[in-house]
Amino acid sequence: MNFKVMTAAILSASLTSLVSSNVIASDSTQSNIAEARGLVKQFGGQLKPALKKAMKSGGPAVAVGFCHSKAPEIAKVVAEKSGWDINRVSLKTRGGTAKPDAWETQVLNRFNKRKAAGEAVKTMEFSEVIHEDGKSTFRYMKAIGTAQICLTCHGTNVAEPVKQAIAKYYPQDNAMGFKKGDIRGAFSFAKVEK
Repeated sequence: MNFKVMTAAILSASLTSLVSSNVIASDSTQSNIAEARGLVKQFGGQLKPALKKAMKSGGPAVAVGFCHSKAPEIAKVVAEKSGWDINRVSLKTRGGTAKPDAWETQVLNRFNKRKAAGEAVKTMEFSEVIHEDGKSTFRYMKAIGTAQICLTCHGTNVAEPVKQAIAKYYPQDNAMGFKKGDIRGAFSFAKVEK
């Protein structure tokens, strides 16, 4: 076999291997995105109705206490069942676990730019594989929009009893002043890849 033919065969095999590995990575990424979307629905699907029930039974001040105790419990159960790290983060934090890390801050800032460019908040998501300390982690974020009901506890005109409940459960709160349609934060999920 002459040198040119051998070189072409090696390059062809390398390219085939590279394309095949990209297809596998793409399939893995698509699978992770689908799984993360399902977890958003699962987490939000448990949190939202339970929060509405707390609002109906005791009003917004009671709902603040519910959010403080039950939202982390729901996240913990979903995380344990799925194997993902699950959190909600915001640039204007309410609870201690809502403080975004550097990657999450960057994504939240991108979400705000995308919103300013006219993109709908409800469709905003971002995912990426991060390589740190010898491991690969799939990270996914889904923007959380501010609905009318959210303004009761997160808006610009929060009632005094609700402010008192927020101060009790979240003494370092910065999560007020939102308007309907704002990005209030994001679901943030991570899974170490094997």
